[in-house]
Amino acid sequence: MTVPVPVSSGEAPFLSALPVVRLTKAFVTPFRNVVATARTCYSSKGIVTDEQVGEPERFSPLVKSIYEAGHHTTFQHAHFQFAIENVSRHFIWSFLHSHPFYNSEQVSQRYVTVKPDTMTVPALAEPELGVFRATAEMQFAAYRRLCESLEGPVEAEFFRRFNRSERMEKRHRATIRKKAQEIARYVLPVGTHAYLYHTVSAITLLRYWRAAAQLDVPAETRLVVGEMVRQVLAHDSEYGITLQEPLDPEMFPEIGVLAAHADDVGRARAFREEFDAGLEGHWSRLTGYTHGAEQQVASAVREMLGLCAGDLSDDDAIALALDPGRNRLLGESLNLTTVAKLTRALHHAHYTFRKKISHTADSQDQRHRMTPASRPVLAAHVDDEPDYIVPELLRHDEAAMAVYRETMEQSWEAMGRLRRAGVAAQWTSYLLPNAVSVRFTESSDLLNLRHKHQMRLCYNAQEEIWRASLDEALQIRAVQPALGRYLLPPCTLRAMARSKPICPEGPRYCGVAVWKKDANEYERVI
Repeated sequence: MTVPVPVSSGEAPFLSALPVVRLTKAFVTPFRNVVATARTCYSSKGIVTDEQVGEPERFSPLVKSIYEAGHHTTFQHAHFQFAIENVSRHFIWSFLHSHPFYNSEQVSQRYVTVKPDTMTVPALAEPELGVFRATAEMQFAAYRRLCESLEGPVEAEFFRRFNRSERMEKRHRATIRKKAQEIARYVLPVGTHAYLYHTVSAITLLRYWRAAAQLDVPAETRLVVGEMVRQVLAHDSEYGITLQEPLDPEMFPEIGVLAAHADDVGRARAFREEFDAGLEGHWSRLTGYTHGAEQQVASAVREMLGLCAGDLSDDDAIALALDPGRNRLLGESLNLTTVAKLTRALHHAHYTFRKKISHTADSQDQRHRMTPASRPVLAAHVDDEPDYIVPELLRHDEAAMAVYRETMEQSWEAMGRLRRAGVAAQWTSYLLPNAVSVRFTESSDLLNLRHKHQMRLCYNAQEEIWRASLDEALQIRAVQPALGRYLLPPCTLRAMARSKPICPEGPRYCGVAVWKKDANEYERVI
């Protein structure tokens, strides 16, 4: 049996601390479970157990046959949990979280202070290495300055919501610090390290390894995924029966297309201008939706109940699925909409948005995996012109805004110097600030969009995702009011469902009785 050998850590082109990958949880005999589940499909004697599958020479032909035919559900039963450290947030955004079939718990830059010297540093030669290190040091210094200077503006906004008292100030001091660093993190580079638990099925891991050469950060991707694969092979070497070598880079068509346009000066800027003009001033612009969606959803509800149009009107049918006053399941903290019968009617309404948010906001937005997006090769959008998002709070403090703009200008100037010196895009991209704009198209059915808006219209949600979600909800309300009026934050839905407490956040209550407001009245700075 020939087993492809993953890349070793000794080949890593980094001067910083190398990624650490540990397999922490796994099935005892995961590969034999592939065989057991496959044979059970055709067993006349009941369930086939792992112990009954025999030796590899007996089951190898069967496994190879079903694998090559694309019958991969048998590989989805076994899952592997990894503890991963010292990986860049850019790698996590570009690869680990760019698909729906995973689960992660990642350290938050919103709530955990970022320590200096915790980022990916490529093994560049001098003087380019010096430029890279100096730029990263400048960005981390700006982060520390903003963490301190933004506490005052955050405090002013915070106590517009809460009554000021000694007791309240002591209680909320930690919250104020966290909200200051939430904004300060925009100047940190996307090469900043993170640590996380990451759980995937066996078939997802096999796909990871096969696709490891794709952009944006192929070297880091190959290193981390290679170590994940190596540890799984050490746990169960029988996966070598199906493990394939990574595809060559030229197999990914985007690499050839971008290479052909490498000398096209002004291409990235022209694209950005065209995209932004198409937004027409929105954070997230509705560009497509299911026409007649209200009628389709209503019809689907009646079909489930075996009723005719004369028995149940469209408005009443929609209310049964979407109004928490009629469907009190919607007031539950546990999202039951995918398993409850009536709410599955919401799958038939679809919406598409063109949107622009920062890298740091999109790193959270992409966690809503059932509202999928076609995210970019980010390097294809970047040139020497600074292109970034400005959080609302910074517009209320001139001194902090000056630090912010200076950091952005210096970051792009340094990246331009490195590019002109011939440094590859995968290395310069680690210096992109969290604030860098990410442009993409996102689509969703109403069932999953409703859940996303329920979570992200909360005033505690990340600011940009909140603004984009509000933008989306109001646009849907304008074209399909019978559906759009139910795209609401959790407190409003719970109030409609008569659930207590109305705010489910407990001590994290935002201080605003949002459930008493119309969506057109929503506003926030922090």
